[in-house]
Amino acid sequence: MFDITVWVAEGFVALFFLAAGLPKVIGKGIDRWIGFDQVPRRLTIVIGLSEIAGATALVVPLLINELEWTTPLAALGIGVVSLMAAGFHLRNREWLATLETTLWASLAASIAVARWGELATAPSISKDVLVPILLVLVPATITNLVFLTRATTPDKLEGRTAAVN
Repeated sequence: MFDITVWVAEGFVALFFLAAGLPKVIGKGIDRWIGFDQVPRRLTIVIGLSEIAGATALVVPLLINELEWTTPLAALGIGVVSLMAAGFHLRNREWLATLETTLWASLAASIAVARWGELATAPSISKDVLVPILLVLVPATITNLVFLTRATTPDKLEGRTAAVN
């Protein structure tokens, strides 16, 4: 039952992100996604490619019984992309879109946890390589959170609302 449930979730997420990523890369049908008129075209293509790669790496390795360790990493990548989108929507006060992207991130994180055992077959990363990566990622994440918090404080949102009215 567990494997079937995880497979269904993986298929659902993979299909959604494949369908979400293709229009961003191709450039057609993108008008159905909120906010991409505010994003540079090259960044939109990068986002679309990452969604397609994540969707592919979510299911293909398990189907072909090769490189299964990439599945939880793909789920984490999809989760990160979704949380970044949630931050974008939160900043623009798009509450429903924020909730939606947060739910996608939660679903992707659940898949990553379910497939975490697949990482046992992964090639190991040297501590000498991992430490500098973490030393860059942690401050970058904190900086991003600070900017996001400042952009969405109630007093700034009220000022923006007053300026619009």
